[in-house]
Amino acid sequence: MIGGGDEPVLGLWQAFALGLVEGITEFLPVSSTGHLIVAQRLLGLPGGEADNVFAIGIQMGAITAVLALYWRRLLAAATTVLHPAAGAPNLLWQIAAAALPAIVLGLVADDWIDAHLFTPTTVATTMVAGGVLLLLLERWQRGTAPTVDLSAMPYRTAFLIGLFQCLALVPGTSRSAATIGGALLLGLSRTAAAEFSFLVGLPILYGASLYKLGKHHDALAGPHLLPFAVGTVVSFASALMVVRPFVAFLRGHTFAPFAVYRLVAGAVLFGAIATGWL
Repeated sequence: MIGGGDEPVLGLWQAFALGLVEGITEFLPVSSTGHLIVAQRLLGLPGGEADNVFAIGIQMGAITAVLALYWRRLLAAATTVLHPAAGAPNLLWQIAAAALPAIVLGLVADDWIDAHLFTPTTVATTMVAGGVLLLLLERWQRGTAPTVDLSAMPYRTAFLIGLFQCLALVPGTSRSAATIGGALLLGLSRTAAAEFSFLVGLPILYGASLYKLGKHHDALAGPHLLPFAVGTVVSFASALMVVRPFVAFLRGHTFAPFAVYRLVAGAVLFGAIATGWL
């Protein structure tokens, strides 16, 4: 774990590796938290409280990539947040409506989730379940063409997407998969669903990271600060290279490759757990 002694157990190369995993997986429907839990075990980290704080804290780097890419759209929404145009939902209010359920449930269940669900077995189970659900979603969508654009999405729909996002509180589920899947079921186009998933992550990931860091500020203080900074910067840079290509990919492809990946990864994890390797 990240603690004890004058020197951090977490080395800079480990922080780099975890930042890379976070940045690449945060916005793909494969679960960044699940990958970080497994990566921590593979790197020899016990996955205690301090490691969980690090894993959640470096999400700030990944979500800052969204801020860097979409700041113009957010700034435009901010100029009309108090006086939105008639019949045109404001993006910031849409984000707030979608973030509310996960914020409330996260505050209530945070300690219980940390104590009981941050395990490889949970990740393996939710990876497989998520893969099956993504395949079912693709089958259900076959022959349909969701066309609702983000600029016309009602606040009620945003709130319902937020309820789907609550599923991602379970490690391995994937916030991206939960929000995008929910948005598709509610009629949004693929690109609109993906972009809204990115944007609604702003209050969720910033809030979760700052809450964790404030609650356990000693875990990343002093000599632990440099590895945390490295992990955060790396997660920002790698996420920056993933977001736009992912949106472009969805314009002409389905989620089937991600579903298959989840099924294979979940099966491998179950095998690793059964043999005692993980």
